[in-house]
Formats: sequence, C-alpha cells, structure tokens
Amino acid sequence: MRSEELGETLLPKRLALPIFASDPLSSVAYATEEILLVLTVGGTAFLYLTPWIAAAVVALMAVVVMSYRQVVHAYPGGGGSYEVVTRNLGAKPGLVVAAALLVDYVMTVAVSVASGVDNIISAFPGIDDYRVPMAVAFVALLAAMNLRGVRESGKAFAAPTYLFIGGILLMIVTGVIKMAFGHTPVAASAQYGIAPIDHNDTLKGIGLLMLGLRAFASGCTALTGVEAISNGVPAFREPKARNAARTMSAMGLIAVLMFVGVTVLALVAKVHKTDDSCQLIGYVGDCHSYSQPTVIAQLAAAVFGGDHSILFYVIQAATALVLVLAANTAFNGFPLLGSILAQHSYLPRQMHTRGDRLAFSNGIIALAVVNIALLWAYKANVNNLIHLYILGVFTSFTLSQIGMVRHWNKVLDGETDPSVRGSAQRSRVINAFGALTTGLVLVIVMATKFTEGAWLAVVAALVLFAMMRGIRKHYDSVAEELAVNDPREEAVRPSKVHGIVLVSKLHRPTLRALGYAEAFRPDVLEAVTVAVDKDDTEELEAKWEEYGIEVPLKALDSPYREVTKPVVAYVRSIRRTTPRDAVAVFIPEYVVGHWWEHVLHNQSALWLKSRLLFTPGVMVISVPWQLTSAGRAYHPTRRAPGAVRRGEPSVRSEHEELPAPENA
Repeated sequence: MRSEELGETLLPKRLALPIFASDPLSSVAYATEEILLVLTVGGTAFLYLTPWIAAAVVALMAVVVMSYRQVVHAYPGGGGSYEVVTRNLGAKPGLVVAAALLVDYVMTVAVSVASGVDNIISAFPGIDDYRVPMAVAFVALLAAMNLRGVRESGKAFAAPTYLFIGGILLMIVTGVIKMAFGHTPVAASAQYGIAPIDHNDTLKGIGLLMLGLRAFASGCTALTGVEAISNGVPAFREPKARNAARTMSAMGLIAVLMFVGVTVLALVAKVHKTDDSCQLIGYVGDCHSYSQPTVIAQLAAAVFGGDHSILFYVIQAATALVLVLAANTAFNGFPLLGSILAQHSYLPRQMHTRGDRLAFSNGIIALAVVNIALLWAYKANVNNLIHLYILGVFTSFTLSQIGMVRHWNKVLDGETDPSVRGSAQRSRVINAFGALTTGLVLVIVMATKFTEGAWLAVVAALVLFAMMRGIRKHYDSVAEELAVNDPREEAVRPSKVHGIVLVSKLHRPTLRALGYAEAFRPDVLEAVTVAVDKDDTEELEAKWEEYGIEVPLKALDSPYREVTKPVVAYVRSIRRTTPRDAVAVFIPEYVVGHWWEHVLHNQSALWLKSRLLFTPGVMVISVPWQLTSAGRAYHPTRRAPGAVRRGEPSVRSEHEELPAPENA
C-alpha cells in the first residue's frame, strides 16, 4: 500500500472496539477465575468474599475508564500514558511508563493466548500435550495477520469478539431466567470439596485481609488493556477523540456487565476451581493428570445442559477465539508505542518504519518473537504467567493520572473562561481520584504478587528502562558528532585522490576494476597485490608486463602469508605521509546466485572491507562481477516503468562485459 493510502486504514468505532478493546473484554474469561483460585487456597470457606472483591474491581474499572476518557480528549495524538507522563512529569517518568507498558503488552499476548489454549483444552482434554505448540502457532498466526495491516486484522477479529460478547450475554441471561423459574444451574465441580492448603479452618485479622487483597489484585486482570484505546486514538476516524471516548465507554459498560454476570453465575452454580487438582475432595481418578475445566467452560455446561451441547461448544469456541485474538490489543499497542519511542530515539529507528502494508512490521515481529520464547519457557501455563501480569498496567495508570492532574493545573493557570475552568476542575477531580485509587492498587499488587513472580516483570521493566536510556544516549552522541558547525570547513575537498586497485590475479574482474578506477580519474592510480606466494606473484607481474597494462603494479611483501594486514598497513602509510589526500580502494567482487557460493568466494574481500572502513580518509569501492549463477538467479518480479525488454538495442544487457581499459 502506498503511503498516501494511510488514511484509508483509519477505523470506524465498530472495528476499533474489537481491535483495541478485545483484551479487557476477553479478560472476563479469566478475571473471575483468578479471584476464585486465590480464595480457595483456604478451602471454600472464603468464597463469600467474592461479591465484595468483584464490586471493588467494577468500581475500579469505572474510575479508570472515566480517567482515560480525559486522556483521550486532552491528548488525541496518541501515545496515551507515555505521552501524558512525558509532557507533564518529565522524560524519566515517561520512560518508566514506557518500559512498564512494553512489558505489559508482552504479557497480554502470553496470558491471552495461554488462556485461549486452556479453553480449547477444556472442550477437548485429549490435546493437553500440545499446549505449547498450539500457543506458539497462535502467536505466529496473529503476527502474520497484523503484518497484513490494521484494517484487515480488524475485519478478521471483529466477528469473534462480537460472537464472544453475544455468547456470554446469552449465557448470563439464560442462567438468570433458569434461576427465576427455579432451575438454578449447578456446575459439575460443585460436588467436590476443596482441601485448604494451610489446613486452617479460618483466617482472621491480617491473614484474612491479605487473602482478600491477593484476590482483589488477581481480579484486577479485568482492567488490562483499558489504556490501549488512548494509545491508538490516531487510528480512529474523525472526530478521533470523540469516537475514541465513545468506544472506551462502550468497552467499559460491556466489560462490567459480562464480569458481573459471570461472577454471579459462578457463585450461584458453585463453581470450584483450584491451582492444584489434588485439592479437590471427592474426585475419583488420577488428580495429577486431571486438567480442570475453566470457569467459563463449567458455566456453559451448567447453563446449556452439559459439555456436549451445541451452545457449550459455541461458547468455548468463541471464548478461545477471543482470548487468542485479545492479544491483538498488544499487537496494535506495542508497535505503535515502539514507533513513538523510536521517533524519540529511545528504541532503534527501524521500529518507527512502516512496512509495505502500512503496519509497523518490525514491532510486530519483535513482539511475536519475545512471546514465542516466553510461552515456550513457561509451558504456556496461565497460572505461571499471570503473576507477571498487571504490574505494568497499574504503574502506567498511576503515573498517567498524576500527569493528568498536572496537565489540568496548567490549563487552569492560564484560563479565564468560567465554563472551561469548570470542565478542567471536574476533570482534575476525576484524574486525582483515579491516581489515588490506582496508586493504592499498585501497592496492593506489588505487596501480594512480588514474591510470586512479579519481581521478574519489575526486573524486565528496569532492564528496558536502562536499555532505552542507553539507546537515547548513543543517538544523541552520534547526532552531536555528525552535526555541521561550519559548512565551509566541513566541505573541504581533499588535496588529491590516491586510487588503489586490489589485485589477486589478472582476469576479467580485475580489468573491470581497473576500468572503473580510471573512469574516476584519481590523481594517482596503482594496482596492489600481496606477495603471499612468490611464484604466483612473479607470474602475475609477467602477465602484467606482457599485456602492457600501464597502471603500475606494486607487490606488498607478506612473510607470514597474510593478506589483510599488509594492505591495511600500506593504506595507512599513505594516509600518514599525505594526510590531506583521500585514498580510494577498488575491490573486485564476485556476485553469486546461490547461498553456498558465498562460502567459496569473497571472504578476503569482506574481511579487507571491514578493516579498511575503520580507517579515516579511506573510501572502499566494490566493483561487482556477476557470475553465471547470479544471472540465472535474477528474476525481476515486475517490470519497472519505462523498462526495455532484453534484446532491445537501446539497453545494455545485464551481463554484457564492459570494455577493458584501452591500454590492456
């Protein structure tokens, strides 16, 4: 796609919702489950805390959505938390947010894909041994789809997301109707008790508080990806800010409805779920090999009449699809944030470049490679990966809300219009409350999850922070070194050009190199060979004289049979003798058509170039000679505008020999 077609990839709200909001919407599939997993550590006695924890998660979701609506309107240029924090709190806090978000995007893909595979295995338990290959294949598929471009991936992802929303709402409504008519759904796991890990019947005081806080921290996975819309505002159609804000409100409302419905149904149906299947009291069989169905799978079976009903498989398919596709939130957010960071010189410049489908291809590929390695290392296990999650989310939440408070302070300092001041003051209150709330949650998450694996996410963010500062320092130093102070001084021409043609033997590539060198008209031109073998050197000198080549040939002595060192030493000696002269070194090279031919040719030339390029005032010029295999391998895919077909007299054939020097 041409660069001018970028505007055609902008998204309407109906496509933006599944692209940017699939992560928080799909988290419904595991947020309730994570709360139950924590509470059942003490058996079933503490499941009564579930409604209170769910209510706290819902309240937090509302606060975060309202807060980020302010971000969308204030910073419609994209960048989200990173741009807000950088502009209002400084570069270092901005980098902290960027590092936290990059880690979170990576974990979003890993957790979503692993959870999607879990739901597939819940429907087909026999494929549990293929968990990791399935997860890796899904990541590769997502990367390939996103490399096709934003709009194409949006169309592909819209249907599964809306199918999931419709399926979950249908399940909730059906469950509520059954309850109203006295047919309360009962999960298959309701028959099992749960053995407490610590064998204590009750927890009191600090212990109970910590258990509740851990469950709340796990339930906060429902908020992951909320900020993605604020990062992707530039991808919306005009009016961008208003469309993005409305999409965010729709996302928040749908996510809350589904989360509350699933949580209520899980409690009513008495769903029991544990980290260790051997905690289940009453299970008959090998508990070590038993893979427990997910909460969604248990509810779908209870509501729709068993795990062989059509609607059960529909729910499982939709859930698995949307969880895998929820990683698309990260596949859109990570490359976009990477592009902004690259533009600010904190990541390699290649991250800022769009591919031929107008997608940030390098960022997409980088995210896929890191996630494949992560899923392989953690065996695509959700319970192991989830502890690395959400720490980065609440770091960015908290700092961005603090940054927004400072933003509104700046607006109020220079504003006299009463209506604008009133709006800014209301927004400041919302963001201040959001900062306080998310900051408290960040402390809770850090305290309850740090020792369970969250420390790895902290280390990864710190490494990214240090790496990005190092990249910026490098780019700044290079820019300073290359800056033009006085154009007249920088544009000084060399006094003379000393041309050197490197010669190994007298053949057609050597004659071509001599012809090119003479065409450059250097002030001094000589041919140089290295006398590794005395007989070969004498034979070359004899042929040189026999052919009457006027370019003088100089043989460099090499008692230790080296090629590179004598040439480099000779070139440097010229630079020392005449430092104002430029040295142009012409190197004949073969162009081959097969990968294995590279091993057989050009090794000395490559090593020579790598050494000479480090010598100031020296220019290295490759003179190519296309071998027959290169001609056969050359198959242009399309004909350039104005190109002439082979054989037409107005164009020289690709492999036609150039004339040898006149004196040859």
